Amino acid sequence: MSRTRTEDQRLLTQDELLLVDQTRHPVVKTIAESELASLVAALRQRRDRARDVASRQRREMRGKADPSGLRAAADDAGSRGKLGLLAAALKRANKEHARRKSEAARTDLASNARRALASKKAADARAPERPSSRAASEGMRAIPNEGMAVSGALEQEGQRPVLERSRKVR
Repeated sequence: MSRTRTEDQRLLTQDELLLVDQTRHPVVKTIAESELASLVAALRQRRDRARDVASRQRREMRGKADPSGLRAAADDAGSRGKLGLLAAALKRANKEHARRKSEAARTDLASNARRALASKKAADARAPERPSSRAASEGMRAIPNEGMAVSGALEQEGQRPVLERSRKVR
């Protein structure tokens, strides 16, 4: 379920809200690559801190950790909400980074293919002229197998090795 901007403003600080707003659709496409990398790093740092705070609050609620303030946390809904917003913003920023990376790889592949095609055409242009009609003339030459028994010789020479292998009289 999506949240309204007022709910986002209630859960996030002003700095975090600016970071999250930069990951939304129209703005994220205009950010430079270096700014996007720093945005991802900042979001990851804030998300990790929110995750740690939410985890600590859950431990306080269960009674497994001492309270960090005067009293133990009674609810961690705000911390979980902040964690969810920052995680979603980080996911959007990572997705944009992956999209840009795959787009760059696609353009590199296309430029490499164009360069290879031009190189192949240049090599074909330098090749000597081939005859327009090639023919095999008489075709392949038969090379007789000297080790094979002549046709009809199974009763004499061809039969003996078979009988020796099977050791049976026929």
